[in-house]
Amino acid sequence: MEFKRVVVTGLGALTPIGNTVPEYWNSLINGVSGAAFIKSFDVSKFKTKFACEVKNFDAEGFLGRKEARKLDPFVQYALFSTEEAVKDAGLDFEKLDTSRIGVIWGSGIGGLKTFLDEVVNFAKGDGTPKFNPFFIPKMIADIAPGHISIKYGLRGPNFTTVSACASSNNSLIDAFNYLRLGKANMFITGGSEAIINEAGIGGFNAMHALSTRNDDPATASRPFDLDRDGFVAGEGAGTIILEELEHALKRGAKIYAEMVGGGMSADAYHMTAPHPDGLGASLVMKAALEDAGLTPQDVDYVNVHGTSTPIGDPQEVKAIQDAFGDRVYDINISSTKSMTGHLLGAAGAVEAIASILALKNGIIPPTINHFTDDPAFDPRINFTFNTAQKREVNVVQSNGFGFGGHNASVIFKKYQQ
Repeated sequence: MEFKRVVVTGLGALTPIGNTVPEYWNSLINGVSGAAFIKSFDVSKFKTKFACEVKNFDAEGFLGRKEARKLDPFVQYALFSTEEAVKDAGLDFEKLDTSRIGVIWGSGIGGLKTFLDEVVNFAKGDGTPKFNPFFIPKMIADIAPGHISIKYGLRGPNFTTVSACASSNNSLIDAFNYLRLGKANMFITGGSEAIINEAGIGGFNAMHALSTRNDDPATASRPFDLDRDGFVAGEGAGTIILEELEHALKRGAKIYAEMVGGGMSADAYHMTAPHPDGLGASLVMKAALEDAGLTPQDVDYVNVHGTSTPIGDPQEVKAIQDAFGDRVYDINISSTKSMTGHLLGAAGAVEAIASILALKNGIIPPTINHFTDDPAFDPRINFTFNTAQKREVNVVQSNGFGFGGHNASVIFKKYQQ
């Protein structure tokens, strides 16, 4: 069977360092940190008092007061980034077969804020179950693609992928596979997350997963630095329009890049810790390359998972060394989480956008906040520390790994007609 080709025709982003794709990209290449003290709730008794929050987002201005109150922030973010992507792709759904346009969305947790508010309100009462009628439809993780499809009248495949921090990489892979098999013409895909609240920060603090560098939040996310002490929580959304090539050409769409492969694997090791030898991470990168019909020699840039945790970063470097061999010394590696923080279920989509723009513009976003070399890492590896680097980029790979041992990696290359 001959697969159909799949291209990227639209992008949308709502991130801690920019509320549009141009703002996001400008912040990335200029090394802007999105970390600051949390403003959305009282953090005085929390171990970690900072995060990468979305800034200057007016949900009521975007949706209207009545509609905004019906939606958890993770859905608000999804709708916002999707509107940008739809406009960017120049989509007029009245002229398209909406039965062949679907939505596949990723979220690791879904409506955590809604769940927290409703349970706290119940606990404060006398035991009478007085829950908001929107409680369940606001909270469930699958509701974001539902709202996107309702807004635009899209009747193709519609569901959510949930694989912790690999969720939106999985959504991209699922959309890619449906398209190349000819099951649809187009997908709105990506992911969103909104976990910067008492439950999210408190829960990750209890796991000792978050950085506690409260004296200097802006530099707390330090992937591959000797003094890294945990990840920085982030929030937001990323939307990518994936489209079957002939469908895109027929409507005269602009094309950012071609998606050529995706890999999935499991660590089969531990509930939260990655395999110490990076076996699952190495396997998923090799699987993505094989799926794309490429070799390590073809790859120019890897946007790594790179969360800034003491145990996670070394395992990913081991995996990259195993998967790429000597080619590892000729590629650029960077973790954009050093700027955005970790967007969990939205990370894959937001980082795929960074990878696509690196491909398009020939600029590698940096890994900021590097101060001290870690002797555990080979100094010949180019982590793109602190400053963006220009280079010819033809193929990019983007990794996402999640609690439970879920691994997903996606590959894009320059589009050639």
